[in-house]
This record gives sequence, C-alpha cells and structure tokens, in this order.
Amino acid sequence: MDVLRRFFQLSVTNILANLLVPLAGLIDIAFLGHLSEIRHLAGVALATVLFNYLYWTFGFLRMGTTGMTAQAMGRQDGDAALLVGLRNGVIALALGTTILLFQHPLKMAGFALLSATPEVKAAGQAFYDALIWGAPATLLNFVVLGWFLGRSQSSRVLVLSAMSNLANVGLDYLFIVRWGKESAGAGAATALSQLLMLITGLWLVSREVSIAQVQRLTHQLLNPTALKAAVMLNGELVLRTFALITTFAVFTNLSSKMGSEILATNAVLLQVVTLAAYFIDGLAFATESLAGMLSAQGNLQQLRLLLRVALATSLSLGLLIGLSFTLAPTALFQLLTNHREILDRLGDFTPWLLPVLGFGSIAYLLDGYFLGLTAGRLLRRSAVIAALVGFMPMAISAQYFRSAHLLWLALALFMMVRAVTLGINVPQTLQEPSLPHS
Repeated sequence: MDVLRRFFQLSVTNILANLLVPLAGLIDIAFLGHLSEIRHLAGVALATVLFNYLYWTFGFLRMGTTGMTAQAMGRQDGDAALLVGLRNGVIALALGTTILLFQHPLKMAGFALLSATPEVKAAGQAFYDALIWGAPATLLNFVVLGWFLGRSQSSRVLVLSAMSNLANVGLDYLFIVRWGKESAGAGAATALSQLLMLITGLWLVSREVSIAQVQRLTHQLLNPTALKAAVMLNGELVLRTFALITTFAVFTNLSSKMGSEILATNAVLLQVVTLAAYFIDGLAFATESLAGMLSAQGNLQQLRLLLRVALATSLSLGLLIGLSFTLAPTALFQLLTNHREILDRLGDFTPWLLPVLGFGSIAYLLDGYFLGLTAGRLLRRSAVIAALVGFMPMAISAQYFRSAHLLWLALALFMMVRAVTLGINVPQTLQEPSLPHS
C-alpha cells in the first residue's frame, strides 16, 4: 500500500504546484489592468499567444526528463538519472540560445499573424522584447522540474513554483507600478522570476549532486546512442503536443466564426476544462513518476494497483468538476463573467463538460502513465489519430452547419479517441516478462 500513499502525497503537492502556474499570467494582468491605458493589457494578451505556442512546443523537455529519470531511479541508477538531466539540460540550453539568436525573425513572423491595432502591437512587442530573454531559463526550468518530478520530489517543484510567483509579484510591482515600465516591465518581471527560479532550482540540485559527480559523467554526456534516444523521444512528444495545440486552436478559431457570443461562451467553458486539467495533471504527474519507477523495477502488481487507483481518482475528479458546473452553472460561472447574455447561453452547453472531462480525465491520466514508460511513439500516434479522426471530421461538420453543439461533440470525440487509443495499449504494458519502451 506504500505506492498509494506516495501517489496521493505526490498528487496533492503536484496539484498545488500546478495551480500556481496560471498565477504568473494573472499577476501580470492584475497590474496592467489597473493602468490608465488598456493597450498595455491587450498587448500582453496578444504576445502571450505567441509565447504559449513557443513554450508549449518545448514542453517535451519536462515530460521526457520525468519519464527517463523515473525509470533510472527505479533501477537505482543515480548516474543514469543525473545524465538524463544533464543531457536534456544541454538540449534546453541549445534551444533557448537558438530562440535568442532568432528572436527578431520570430517576432516579425509571430506578430504578422496576430491581428491588432498598431498601439496594441507596439505594447505586445515591448512585452516580447523583455520576456524573450528569459527563454533559456524557462526551458532549463522545464528540465529541472521534470528531473525533480522523476525523482518523486514534487515538494521541491512546489517550492520553486511558489518562489517564482512571489518574485513575479514583487518585480511586477517594482517595474510596473514604481518605475512605470508598463508592458515591458511585465515581460522583464516574468523573465527575471524565471531566472531566479532556475538559480534556486540549480542550488537545490547542487545539494544532492556534487561537481565531482558531474565531471565524472561528462564524457558520457554526448553518448550517441543515449543522445539519439533522447532526441527521438523528444521529437515524438513535440508532434504529440503540436497535435493537441492545433486541435484547441482550431476549436477556438471555429468558435470565432460562429459569432462573438459563441466565442465568449466557449472561451468560458474552456477555462473550466483548463481548470480541470490543472487538477488532473497533478494526478498524471504522480502517475508518471511512479509508473516509471515501478516499470523499471518490473513491479507489475504495484503498477496495476497504481493504474487502477489513479484512473478511478482521475475520472471521479473530472466528473465532479463537470457535474459542479452543470448542476450549479449560474453560481460558478458568475465567478468568470458577469455578462448576462453569456451566462444565459452557458446553460445550453454545460452538459458537454461531462463527456469532455470524463474522457479527458482518462486521456490525461493515461498520458502520464505512458510518459512514465517513455512510450513517445504511442503518445504521438494517439494524439494525431484523435485530432485527424476524432476531432476534424466533426469540426468540419460543425463549421458547415454553424453548430456550436457539433463543435463540442468534436472535442468530446477527440478526448474519447485519445482515451481509447491509449487504453487499448495498457494490457500489454502489464504483462511479463518486460515492459515495452518505445
């Protein structure tokens, strides 16, 4: 039963850490929203779209690091666990440096695709010019967080998240309120808070890893076989993430074509889906850490127990959140908007939260499970099939008939296909003599 105790301990800590993630954006909005000119707030919102694409694309650095580290810890191979962090750290540093080198072409291309007034674009570009310098630290933080999660040290992830957000609050106040730097100040505050988070994270790592140990492993850092395995896993996870991002981007774009009220209504409902994801991902991260360790140990009995409990908890949590907003829509949605026309319309669509969050909770949890097994090819294949077969045909029908209900059906089918395509592969991972890692 020790695995269950560890699962729930890790889950609670991960959920708390996850809920701190959106605070950075909310803090920026809170400070900028009280300035006399709204263009600064609008500009930051515009630039954030670009950074979401940029950073979400590199989320594989966190995911790949966690699974490979967890497996190394399951084998009780401390050197291998450290090499995973060092190797992915090198990749993160290289990618972060590349982003800095190409920051101007990225800015030109990104803002050319985004529609806004010249004043709003100027504010957004000022935010971008400051925040982009935090790119290397942000990507390295993905690796540090993934390494701690792989070692089941989610309390350290919570400490780093809390420290980063507290620093962001103080720096926002200093740059925006005291020094009047507006959107550029918001970008600088976030970039510096990421740098402080990295420094703190590396200090925590240094308490467990000596310089001598790092030097001893340096010659293995660029081992061709290990490096190829890391690059292949990361490549599969990039494609998986791109399929997920594109699905939600198409959903939002089609919503906008159905009118501003549908767009606003769907945006509010997606906030509920996002909120649920922060909770469920806490369970998925815990599953990822423990599944990686247990699979490396060949402990199939504990792995089965973990999966049963994790799936039941995830499904219960997803349905509970969906039911809460379905049964008491007015009271809960009033926390997100006070527009009467949107509140009146929301009641027609809240039932879609049940299938979306029901199937979604299974898909998110199985994502974590297979990330722990570093089954990148399966995760990529599942996401692409769900996008092309589950979502797109019904989304096209929704556009043709201009039906928001068909659009939500498309999203529910997307979640269902992800859950099914991952679920049918579970039995083979629980069979003797060994677990497949692709």
